Amino acid sequence: MRELEFGISIVPAADELEASRAMVRAAEAGGLDLVGIQDHPYQRRFLDTFALIGTLLAETERLRFFPDVANLPLRPPAMLAKQAATLDLLSGGRFELGLGAGALFERVATMGGPARSPGESVDALEEAIEVLRLAWSGEEKVSFDGTHYRLDGYEPGPQPPHRIEIWLGAYRPRMLGLTGRVADGWVPSFGYMKPDRLPEAQARVDDAAASAGRDPESVRRAYNFGPPEGSWTDTLTAWATELRMDTFVLWAKDAAQVERFAGEVVPAVRQAIGR
Repeated sequence: MRELEFGISIVPAADELEASRAMVRAAEAGGLDLVGIQDHPYQRRFLDTFALIGTLLAETERLRFFPDVANLPLRPPAMLAKQAATLDLLSGGRFELGLGAGALFERVATMGGPARSPGESVDALEEAIEVLRLAWSGEEKVSFDGTHYRLDGYEPGPQPPHRIEIWLGAYRPRMLGLTGRVADGWVPSFGYMKPDRLPEAQARVDDAAASAGRDPESVRRAYNFGPPEGSWTDTLTAWATELRMDTFVLWAKDAAQVERFAGEVVPAVRQAIGR
C-alpha cells in the first residue's frame, strides 16, 4: 500500500467563496495533503475551477490542488496541458490533474461543446491523455493525428516542474480499463460508487494495468466521500485495509469539520493503519 493521503473537496460556488477559503486555510493549517474542486463550467453559480485553483494556490504554501474532475469536453487538451503546466510552475509543483470524459452533454452543448456519445467520450479521453503527455514531454515540437484532437507541429511549454499525475473519474468497464492502462490514479466518488462496488472496479483496474505491463499498485486509489454514518476512523481504516483505497477526499461542509477531520480523524486512521 502506498502512503495514505488525505484532503478535502470544495464546491466552487461564487457565493460561498469565503467559506471555501476558510476550509482551505483549515486544511493547510491541519496538515492535509490535497484540495479537489468540482468542474462544471455550465453551472451558473460556479466560479471557473482553474481560476479558483490558481487563486487558492497563491494563498497557500503546501497543499496540492486538483480539479475533481476537469470537464474534458469543454477544455481542449492542448490548452488544458498549458493551464496545468502553468499552475504547476507558479505553485512549485503543487498541481495534479483530475480528468473526466464528461457528463451532462446536453449542458456541455449549451456552451458550444461537443455532444458526444458515451463511447465517443471515452475515445476522446484516451486521445486527450496522449496529447497531455506529449505536451509535457519536453519535446520542442509535437504532432498528433486523432479522431477528436489533432496537433500539427505544436510547440508546447512551459514544462511543469514535477510529473503531473492524471487521475481519472471512472465507473464503467471501459473507463476502468483505461485507468489501469494509462492513468496515474483513479478517483471515484461515494455518491456514484458505494464501497461494496469498489472491489469489482479495483479488479478491472488491476487487470488492465497488469495486461499493459504496469504494476497495479502504481495506480493511486482516491475516494471522494461524505461524513460516514458510523465511526470515521473505523470506516476509513477499513476502506484502506480491506478495499485498498489510499487517498481520502472529504466533501467538506465547513472549516470546523475540516479542523476535526485533520486534527482527530486523520491521526487516528494513520495510527490504526500503523498497528
